[in-house]
Amino acid sequence: MRKAISLFACGGIGDMALRSGGFEVVVANELLKDRAEVFKFNHPESLMIIGDIWDTKNEIVAETKQRLSGQNLDIVFATPPCQGMSRNGRGKLLNSIRKGSKNEIDQRNLLIIPTLEVFLASGAETLVMENVPEMQNTYIPFPEKDDYLVNILCYIKQRIGDKFLSSISIIDFADYGVPQNRQRLISIFTKNEKLKNYLKKNNSLFPKPTHSKEGLELPRWKTVRDAIDHLPPLDSQRTETAKSDDIPYHYVPLLDEEKYFWISNTPEEKSSFDNQCINPVCRYNGNPTHSARKNNEGINRASTETPLYCLKCGHILPRPWVKEDGKYRLMKGYTSAYKRMSWDAPASTITRNLSYACSDNKLHPIQNRVLSLYEAMILHTITEYPFSWKRADGKRVSDKLIRELIGESIPPAGLQKIFDHLVSILNDDCSLEEQIKEKYQQLCLF
Repeated sequence: MRKAISLFACGGIGDMALRSGGFEVVVANELLKDRAEVFKFNHPESLMIIGDIWDTKNEIVAETKQRLSGQNLDIVFATPPCQGMSRNGRGKLLNSIRKGSKNEIDQRNLLIIPTLEVFLASGAETLVMENVPEMQNTYIPFPEKDDYLVNILCYIKQRIGDKFLSSISIIDFADYGVPQNRQRLISIFTKNEKLKNYLKKNNSLFPKPTHSKEGLELPRWKTVRDAIDHLPPLDSQRTETAKSDDIPYHYVPLLDEEKYFWISNTPEEKSSFDNQCINPVCRYNGNPTHSARKNNEGINRASTETPLYCLKCGHILPRPWVKEDGKYRLMKGYTSAYKRMSWDAPASTITRNLSYACSDNKLHPIQNRVLSLYEAMILHTITEYPFSWKRADGKRVSDKLIRELIGESIPPAGLQKIFDHLVSILNDDCSLEEQIKEKYQQLCLF
């Protein structure tokens, strides 16, 4: 069995893809104890080292070498925090630093430094990293030289050296059969000769998509309807309708009277901010819908002119409002807030705020509620694996922790396709299509 270590392991959801792909995770590291306890229950064969990677990096390397007992380490899998990644350009950040505003650099972005120290010291052949697409545009100060900014990906390449080749791509996991549009930047750096030779021939270490949006040459993207339409309906108005007694985690929070009013009047694939007049004698359907646009600084701002009252009859619209001093005004929010998912498309990215109606695209396509935790588990493909919502210390796993672990992890079924593909290359198990392509290229030489 091939060997791996996992950095920023969270609760071990992504590591199920490693394990199912034939890797033994010998050592893992996670900052937060609550998350680490979930990992430890689901991956008891792995040594979990809890703590800040800056403080534990030497221990991670030492324990890895001890547990390997002279064997090679194949992969370091790292998923550093993404909240600090920014679209801010190098020039803007450099000006801020020169003005003394060093807080413009999010310290979480610097976690790439100890990550690479662990990777190089471990002797691993391949580094697989996951982060948000913005990572490719993120800059950090070059170590010990604050007035010189370097792109994170460029820094990685400089730090690990020319013996490593890289394959980097923005992956939408819907293309790999996950019923969720979740785009992530996957970066693979390797010195393994088989992987390098394959990369030179094919210009990529990623498997070809198994699904497509159009569904022409490939099966169509899996949709929300495909994934959760079979489940018992729920409704967030009353306690007795907000839960299922037969399916664990298939329950939703109750909505207060106002939120339920807005949502119950929201059509499919629409936001409550776009609701039209429900006055029975008016029913005017031409009230302007909510909008947003970028300001002069390139920041997306929601419109402040969206009407709350019907332009024809003056009746209040069932749109999110705030009551101040006896008067109503439209709630501040984006066009994706209080919005229903589409039945016939993959879910939008499942975030840690999945249980909040005001979060982006989190309303059920037709039922008056948010997604249940169980539905989120399905859409994230966790239910395809033997994963338990339990902790090694015996404490209860809270709903909040479940939301965090789902929102900050990678859909394992999609990730496994990447690891399976790497293993097939290492095993010289090329697909028939690749063998035909190689034979054709050989024939063209004559």
